[in-house]
Amino acid sequence: MKILLLLLARLLTAVARHLGPGGANAVIAENLPLKQQLLVINRARRRAPNLTTLDRFLFGLLSMFINPRRLPKVAVIIKPSTLQKFHEALKKRKYRLLFSPRKRGKPGPKGPSPEIILADCANIMDFLCRKLDRSDTLS
Repeated sequence: MKILLLLLARLLTAVARHLGPGGANAVIAENLPLKQQLLVINRARRRAPNLTTLDRFLFGLLSMFINPRRLPKVAVIIKPSTLQKFHEALKKRKYRLLFSPRKRGKPGPKGPSPEIILADCANIMDFLCRKLDRSDTLS
């Protein structure tokens, strides 16, 4: 969570710089993935770090803003092809969510209809009334 807040703060400052005068958008677009890679590599591990789902999402998102010709120079700990795969997976997920049906339920019957439930309640009430009438006549 701390890493996410740190990256969000850096992203907001980068966007603020981008909105100001100067053409710093390419520098900002390259610096954010580099900073995220530094955060990943500084985790306490002796071998290659395992990427979390959040890391994959951020790398895919940040690779959208980088010129494809610059990807090999930006990808320090991650192969450029991996960044492109993350980006492609992010795009596929986006379009799958956009163009898929909203409601996904199990196929099949949805349960008894209200008419059947009312008929069952009426039968139960009728049975109970008959049972009470019998007990009154026996006493």
